[in-house]
Amino acid sequence: MAEDQDLIRDVVDKTTRGLVPQPVGSTFSPFRYPVFRAIWIANLFSNVGSTMQSVGAAWLMTELTRSHQLVALVQASATVPIMLLGMFAGAIADNFDRRRVMLAAQVSMLVVSAALAILAYAGWITPFLLLAFTFAVGAGTALNAPAWQASVRQQVDPRELPQAIALNSISFNIARSTGPALGGLLISIWNVSFAFAINAISFIGLIRVLLWWRPEPRKIERRPILPAVAVGIRYCAGNGPLRRILIRGFAMGFSLSAYQSLLPAVVSSQFHGNELDFGLMLGLFGIGSITAAPFVGTIRRRIGLEGILTVGVAMFVFALSLIAVSHQVLHALPAAFFAGVAWVLILTTINTAVQLRSPDEILGRCLSIYQAVTFGGMALGAWAWGLIADWKSLPFALHAGSVVLVVSFVVLRMTAPLPRPGEGVLKP
Repeated sequence: MAEDQDLIRDVVDKTTRGLVPQPVGSTFSPFRYPVFRAIWIANLFSNVGSTMQSVGAAWLMTELTRSHQLVALVQASATVPIMLLGMFAGAIADNFDRRRVMLAAQVSMLVVSAALAILAYAGWITPFLLLAFTFAVGAGTALNAPAWQASVRQQVDPRELPQAIALNSISFNIARSTGPALGGLLISIWNVSFAFAINAISFIGLIRVLLWWRPEPRKIERRPILPAVAVGIRYCAGNGPLRRILIRGFAMGFSLSAYQSLLPAVVSSQFHGNELDFGLMLGLFGIGSITAAPFVGTIRRRIGLEGILTVGVAMFVFALSLIAVSHQVLHALPAAFFAGVAWVLILTTINTAVQLRSPDEILGRCLSIYQAVTFGGMALGAWAWGLIADWKSLPFALHAGSVVLVVSFVVLRMTAPLPRPGEGVLKP
């Protein structure tokens, strides 16, 4: 009788934290967990604010300079911190309470975004100051991302991890479909400082949810940061399936960045559009991502990892090629939609493959290494595509992105094939 009462108390306690294991269900079944649901909703609003700020920063740079490379570096400055700091952030996520790490990151991004809004309103922003602020926000993202992604295991039953990852991708892409349009509207009726201010406010909801959440304490074996990072690197380098996934992530990131980094310059210079046109292109990109996200798991099970990447690469090549030959926003709208579909097919697949093959005790480090590699590829790609666009032209750089994407995919499919179904997957 006493044992039954203890069991009931344990179930009630876990229920209040949203951690009761439940039968694995549909794509939306993780919403049955209260904590996951609350964090998902708060994170959605935060993501909307972040996409509004991204639109504002990218468009502001087109007004501050005519250099395609500087415009492309707005994207690079947001991703370089993930490359430089990501692995250390992963060790921090494994060494400390992940909820506290997320809180520290969210508060720091709130402060930086508020300062950017004030300086933009005062008219004191220069191109290099704008890059510095986007770098600072990227540093906060680098600290937050490994802890946030690793904490999903503390929010849902491990068997529902793929569905939870897909839902988090949907949250991000809902923001991508609405945030750019809202950002473009705010910039057109006011100025970029309003978008920056809204982003600062958007962090408050997620901070409140994190203060409310009380996850079950993890058993943490703390190690000095550098040795802890070394453990993660050795594991990823020595694990064949993970190593091949990371190589593919870098190559994908390098080529995919051609779209995101050059789009502001394409809309401004090639299409002669305005901030609303830019927001519309990004919005359709987000709609494409939302459309694809619920079906990623089903598609992956039917055609495998290589199959889903093949579909994604084909769609992205079509998108880059169509944008390169278009001269009006209207003609390029289908490209934005298909680019969004391809983006989520590729990156969600790679992210899930890493999570399912990483031990929980070093999960934060494995995820941070994946992010450092993939976003490092994006940062290097953004710099390279901007340089090529200044050297030749925007269409030339976009076509070059398509060629590099196809060639790297074909070569790496032969030399670094993705794991077969079940290969290297860790059981929950």
